[in-house]
Amino acid sequence: MDRPQEDALYECGAKEAAERDGRLAEWYRRLRATTNDSFFPLYRDEHRFLVLKGGGGSGKSVFAARKLVERAVCEPGHRFLVCRKVGRTLRESCYRQILETVDEFYPDIGCGRSVTAMNVTFPNGSEILFAGLDDVEKLKSIYGITGVWVEEASELLESDLNQLNIRLRGETPFYKQIILTFNPVSVRHWLKRRFFDREDPDVRTHESTYRDNRFVDDEYCGQLERMRESDGYFYEVYALGVWGTAGRSVFNAAEITKRLARAETPVRTGVFTYADDGRELRDIRFEECGDGFVFIYREPEPGVPYVLGGDTAGEGSDSFCVQVLDNRSGEQVCVLHRQQMDEDVFARQTFCLGRFYNDGLVGLETNFSTYPTLELERLGYPRLYVRESVDDYTHAPKHSYGVLTTSRTRPVMLAGLIRAARENIGIVRDAGTLEEMLSFVRGEDGRAAAETGAHDDRVMALAIAHFIRPQQSGDALPEPGDTARWTDSMWEDWYAASREERRLLRERWGAPSPRGK
Repeated sequence: MDRPQEDALYECGAKEAAERDGRLAEWYRRLRATTNDSFFPLYRDEHRFLVLKGGGGSGKSVFAARKLVERAVCEPGHRFLVCRKVGRTLRESCYRQILETVDEFYPDIGCGRSVTAMNVTFPNGSEILFAGLDDVEKLKSIYGITGVWVEEASELLESDLNQLNIRLRGETPFYKQIILTFNPVSVRHWLKRRFFDREDPDVRTHESTYRDNRFVDDEYCGQLERMRESDGYFYEVYALGVWGTAGRSVFNAAEITKRLARAETPVRTGVFTYADDGRELRDIRFEECGDGFVFIYREPEPGVPYVLGGDTAGEGSDSFCVQVLDNRSGEQVCVLHRQQMDEDVFARQTFCLGRFYNDGLVGLETNFSTYPTLELERLGYPRLYVRESVDDYTHAPKHSYGVLTTSRTRPVMLAGLIRAARENIGIVRDAGTLEEMLSFVRGEDGRAAAETGAHDDRVMALAIAHFIRPQQSGDALPEPGDTARWTDSMWEDWYAASREERRLLRERWGAPSPRGK
């Protein structure tokens, strides 16, 4: 080949490269111009799970459809699966969104489409398939999947997603990814626990609202903004994409949501250690550790009266929980919370927690087991809640330790907590407690309980703590002195006395010396 031929060939190749570069630059400019800034970096994301949580009108589903189409066009041989929990909802949602995306950005590419089978094929061999998770036989017939988009992922069970993840396997020339799009519903949903409450190198999460969507019209924005005045909670969940609750929350959901945004971090986390000779606990110490289950928000203050309300694990569905309150104000100062724990360990940790908080009044639920309360009594805990009932045989009043939650007392307990939270939600500091309050809903029968899949151990422990407060002093305890040593019976009289009676008792007996701990 002579020089003129080489020059001509070079010029031809350079021209083709320039044209190719020009087309690439034009494609990039158009992609940038038609994609919201918040989502644009996600085109390059290759995490196994791309989790898009957003409020209404945020553009998350539009982006998910666009990314699938761009990959199908640019990466040959894909078999993408688009699914929802119920197959019949796909045609007017995801299938329509994919077709609109193809028609707008690649109208001349020559895609094939089957309205009956709901699939879209591309000239390079890529294919987008659609199936509902309720159509087991169709799912079985789909093989060689290279990517998945799950719309309205909050409708799925976690086991549904696990099955999809298993099907996404095998060698492929391009990365495999599952895209999840959804509006947040319940603060206790498995999506939050799995993808947002812990770090995972295989997961990238993204949160968006209508404010991130520059293509949404002003009228729609105005409708959402007006919602803030008419229904602040719905605005927080639907418009701003804040985790909410699926039912009608017993508590003020809007106020709890705001409080959750500024929930406090424990000043210390750990467990109590002690020497146990079988008769008493000695050398009680609080040991800090990262995996501890005692969360201290306020250290105990000398002379402050505290109450400890406890909810036991019952039949095992919930956790052991103790809520500690400053009885002067009802403020939450500490939380003990753990699911798997033997009853004797729970009793001993509660004993130590009570001694730590100035021998605070302890009231534990006794519906399922009286053992923790009996163990506290055996170990000599000085301040246990006493309930009064009527003996079935003699009809005389009788007194028992512990709190019995019945159809009569439960509504009273919850009403007290609802009132306290309504008057000042700031008294609740623990995020886990606030989340449980948000998912504590009233069912169709009017009964207040945790919504399906959620727990209420923190809520019930807090309700019990507020319920037993009248048996504890609302004033600061007498400051320790060195003029007299009070007996246990003297202390019992003190706790049961009114403010004026306490003044007289102090004058008669003198200031007390510190109680042994």
